[in-house]
Amino acid sequence: MGNEEALFFSRVLTELTLSFHIIYATIGVGIPLMIMIAQWVGIKKNDEHYILLARRWARGFVITVAVGVVTGTAIGLQLSLLWPNFMELAGNVIALPLFMETFAFFFEAIFLGIYLYTWDRFENQKKHLLLLIPVAIGASFSAVFITIVNAFMNAPQGFDLVNGELININPLLAMFNPAMPTKVAHVVVTAYMTSAFVLASIAAFRLLKGSNHVYHKKALFLTMKLGLIFSIAAAIIGDFSGKYLAEYQPEKLAAAEWHFETEENASLIMYGILDDGEVKYAIEIPYALSILAHGNPFEEVIGLDQFSEDEIPPLYIHYLFDIMVTIGMWLAFLSALYVFAKWRNWSFVQTKWFRWLIVAGGPLAMIAIEAGWWMAEVGRQPWVLRGIMRTEDAATSSGQVDIMLVLFAGLYLILGVGSVVVLRRMFKRNPVEQEIEDRRKEQGGGIK
Repeated sequence: MGNEEALFFSRVLTELTLSFHIIYATIGVGIPLMIMIAQWVGIKKNDEHYILLARRWARGFVITVAVGVVTGTAIGLQLSLLWPNFMELAGNVIALPLFMETFAFFFEAIFLGIYLYTWDRFENQKKHLLLLIPVAIGASFSAVFITIVNAFMNAPQGFDLVNGELININPLLAMFNPAMPTKVAHVVVTAYMTSAFVLASIAAFRLLKGSNHVYHKKALFLTMKLGLIFSIAAAIIGDFSGKYLAEYQPEKLAAAEWHFETEENASLIMYGILDDGEVKYAIEIPYALSILAHGNPFEEVIGLDQFSEDEIPPLYIHYLFDIMVTIGMWLAFLSALYVFAKWRNWSFVQTKWFRWLIVAGGPLAMIAIEAGWWMAEVGRQPWVLRGIMRTEDAATSSGQVDIMLVLFAGLYLILGVGSVVVLRRMFKRNPVEQEIEDRRKEQGGGIK
């Protein structure tokens, strides 16, 4: 296998691994916060339905954590096997956040185990709730530290490069690079947002399938409110991300927006197609790109004409940007409409067609996460370490990458199907109605 083939299969395998892992990683970051909020609401309102909600979510969460551990381990393995030149050059600089990510995971896992083991062992539920704080913190900081590594690849600093070697390494300076604040904030908040909409999707689906229990109605209302909060936060952070790109990665912003010429009063291009370099059928929003990039409708925005062809990211990232933004705006609108309608007691939110829209929100949120990650990674091309090392120079020359691709694809298929089967059986054999009845008997009629 030549280097070009090895590079191709290395990129495909890395994309496959990250695309699969991000599903479980997103849930792994967001669900602990949802569990903690549900249990806190249950304690505050003295409502056993929310306590049970936290309990059932926690059971399902354990399955996703197990799969996330496997895929996360695969990523670490593939960094060394598929991108040895990158790890040799930058390994010493990014070793600290990689180690801290592992520490954060174990911190989360320890308290998650204690939390699960001590159900009904605390007379005061507030003490049990305290165990969820380190779980939620550990889950979020796992995302923080691993995203710092990705941020470093986009804005490398904290070292000097002399004769191809890194010297004067400062790991803390490398960690707190210019890309870190917006990338970390966006990853964490969108994980919360996506988890809320996934749980809302499940609750709406159960209501559609005939389980009209108040438990599911409470779950739906809580998660849609959380989805609204975090979708608004994601939009605000997305605006900051645009301003970061304008200053530090203008070629990525220009490629994502099909902004070919440097100009003032720049318009934002949504949708459309490219035909021989000409944009057709697009929606053009005057001044919006200048506002996104600089907060000033008359500011100049750097175009692709300022960069050599071999440094311009693939232009199809425009479609990824459109997918991410469109879904994000739709989910913010849908959740705002739901919350406002519930406040006004409008009955249409209980209709089948509207609940099907909510059911679709979970998969759509995950598609937006995938599109965002693909845009982040492809938009950095042709660099694996921006301005220092190209992707083609970082990859292995091994002739076995195609075999690895087949083996890992098989592993992910087994893990994906297996996790879905286990989760379906877990909740199908233990429906909420039966669990409520069992707990009512145990507690002498405390839950209805």
